[in-house]
Amino acid sequence: MLKPSPHEPDDGFLDGHFLIAMPGMEDQRFASTVVFLCAHSPDGAMGLTINQPVPEVTFQDLLSQLEIVPEDDAIHVPEAAKRIQINRGGPVETGRGFVLHSADYFSDNATLPIDDHISLTASLDILRDIARGAGPQEAMLALGYAGWAPGQLEQEIQANGWLHCPARADLIFDAEAADKYKRALALLGVDVSRLSGTAGHA
Repeated sequence: MLKPSPHEPDDGFLDGHFLIAMPGMEDQRFASTVVFLCAHSPDGAMGLTINQPVPEVTFQDLLSQLEIVPEDDAIHVPEAAKRIQINRGGPVETGRGFVLHSADYFSDNATLPIDDHISLTASLDILRDIARGAGPQEAMLALGYAGWAPGQLEQEIQANGWLHCPARADLIFDAEAADKYKRALALLGVDVSRLSGTAGHA
């Protein structure tokens, strides 16, 4: 039976780690997902799925819908902004946007540094800054998030529902979502074809 990653943080909490769903995941919303854990404490956990793109919505569409950039001006959005991928971040508050980004951007009272390389900002200011070319070098926008009550994530990991390992920024911000699950497992030295389809549950 596969066990959780040996890469255990000193405090036992997994913020800044990837959660990688086992094939036996009963909650189909998380089947074959890779979740970046933004926060994990005795109060629970919160993360963003990084490999469920929303192809029908572009970043430019979002800027127009939020009236950050008039529709006629969308063609003037910086090329880097046009490449930003939008993901289904999770089943909670799906109408709310969260931006995972490189640590070169910081907004007072809005940005949460997660580690030395990755931060989270959930204000409209970052979208405005990205639209005018003053945003972070790397960014991914998620609609909604995944949340766990106190002790719930620990129980799911013990039940073999998730593997975990330290996150890598290049995997988060890579726009090629199709094989992120396979590449995340490879960080643990795991071949997806060798995983049991019945092991673990959530």
